[in-house]
Amino acid sequence: MLESLRNKKILFVVAHPDDELLGVGGTINRLVNEYNSIVKVVILGEGITSRSEQRDLKLWEEQLKTHRANIESAQKEIGYQELSIHNFPDNRFDTVALLDIIKVVEKEKEEFNPSIIFTHHGGDVNIDHQRTFEAVITSCRPMKEEMVKTIITFETPSGTEWRASSDPKHFVPNFFVSINKENLATKIKGMESYEFEKRAYPHPRSPEALEILAKQRGVMVGCEYAEAFNIIRTIGV
Repeated sequence: MLESLRNKKILFVVAHPDDELLGVGGTINRLVNEYNSIVKVVILGEGITSRSEQRDLKLWEEQLKTHRANIESAQKEIGYQELSIHNFPDNRFDTVALLDIIKVVEKEKEEFNPSIIFTHHGGDVNIDHQRTFEAVITSCRPMKEEMVKTIITFETPSGTEWRASSDPKHFVPNFFVSINKENLATKIKGMESYEFEKRAYPHPRSPEALEILAKQRGVMVGCEYAEAFNIIRTIGV
């Protein structure tokens, strides 16, 4: 499966700054460095204003500037080629018409022309992750002229595993990417670029927890480290 991504244009559509690293940073690093993949990351939300009672961009103006600089620092660490940042309201994607998000995804898709899209697991506890998944699925209806042949979802620590135990939408991986120690270290270093998102252990976004998750996913498939995915759809042509 990984070989099928070689030399391909791959779009990663995420809700927030840091999501591009948490579940898939090691894989992006490997795809760029070993598989000659052309990767574009689309970040839909500004990722910070939900920390206020009301959304006030002026109040968070300086932090938003820092956040954008952090995104670019993380990009340099991981090494992917293209980046697009949008401004949907943090943790308030449900206050925006889904069609508005779909239109952005469609535009990004048309401009980049990928054959593969990675995005969030649709059952994440985070509403922005859910809406991002819905927007990707809707914008990639499997019609004859559709360019995207493969849709893959990833887990996002602190967003996927916190779903209620009784919820039927748990993340069940069916595709694993082996990553090495350098891929993992790059992912963790990139995550540490995010001044407002990094956390201390035992938080799932801490360096120690990210390493534990990579080891756990690796153990599941007999390798030292791995990242886990769910293939939603892939069409052989």
